Amino acid sequence: MLFFDAVLAALAWLGRQGTRALALSVFVGIALPPLAAVLKNVFVEALLVLLLLAFLRVDPGMLFRHFRRPGLIIAASLWTLLGVPMILCGSAIALGLPQVSQAIFLALVLQAVAPPVIGSPALAALLGLDAALSLATLIIATAATPLTVPMLATFFVGPALEISPLSLGAKLLAMLGATALSAFAIRWLKGSAFVARHSGPIDGLSVVALFVFAIGLMDGVGWRILTEPLLVATLTVFAFALSAILIVTTCLIFHRAGRSAALALGLAVGSRNMGLMVAAAGGAVPELTWLYFAVAQFPIYTLPHLLRPLVHRWVGPGLLPAGDSGVRPTPDP
Repeated sequence: MLFFDAVLAALAWLGRQGTRALALSVFVGIALPPLAAVLKNVFVEALLVLLLLAFLRVDPGMLFRHFRRPGLIIAASLWTLLGVPMILCGSAIALGLPQVSQAIFLALVLQAVAPPVIGSPALAALLGLDAALSLATLIIATAATPLTVPMLATFFVGPALEISPLSLGAKLLAMLGATALSAFAIRWLKGSAFVARHSGPIDGLSVVALFVFAIGLMDGVGWRILTEPLLVATLTVFAFALSAILIVTTCLIFHRAGRSAALALGLAVGSRNMGLMVAAAGGAVPELTWLYFAVAQFPIYTLPHLLRPLVHRWVGPGLLPAGDSGVRPTPDP
């Protein structure tokens, strides 16, 4: 029993250090290539654990409340699945990016058409934002991805990238359905009070899963940094700038929904699931596209920590009680 209590306490502490641990994870993956190579083999499992914990961490009542008033969720999903790809890819074409580098343009298309990362509700919860809204948007956007991705990818890059909407849709539905049912079963068996009491350890488990995923994605990046530092630095700066622009733009578009909601949506839109798109393409992407996919994880895992002071200052300490996971709505001044 003492050992179990110690583990729970350690996980709760890790949950409180969440954004710092996530920022550290990408550098651990680069510094320890053997560990990155090993964890790369279990990143799918880490994603499933993340989604399960996201469902478990969010109060179903709050989630259903968002679905009963779906206007905001639909607007956010349309923005992330249609608005963002059309603006980003259209701007890239206008600036001549396909002529400069087809591989980077392909990477940008894959990033633009992707839904938010599966861990976006967990990241929102770690920052004390509206995790329920983030999860509701993730569900709608991910479910619609099999319809939007083939259409947009074909429009921008042609038939060179083959994506089966049927197989992708089946995988997404299986992931969402299995993890949602598992989370609801845990709540039904243990009760909401049990989940509330263990919110800290649940956040800690989310950090562990995100840590495993991030380290696995850094496999091979360290070598490219040593051999092509200028290229990696350029792609990294571009990835950070793009994520920041998406976060700020989304916050401005949805500011009337409240600061916690706008920031949760901004974080989701700025952190896109390129891994899902690469997997759907069967891994048949150029090496330079793979490199951009890896460095694009830097802002996903470091920006939450860098933005945490600004988030708390903008939302306001009086509106975000300590330990709030974002599953309860907070008034906007």
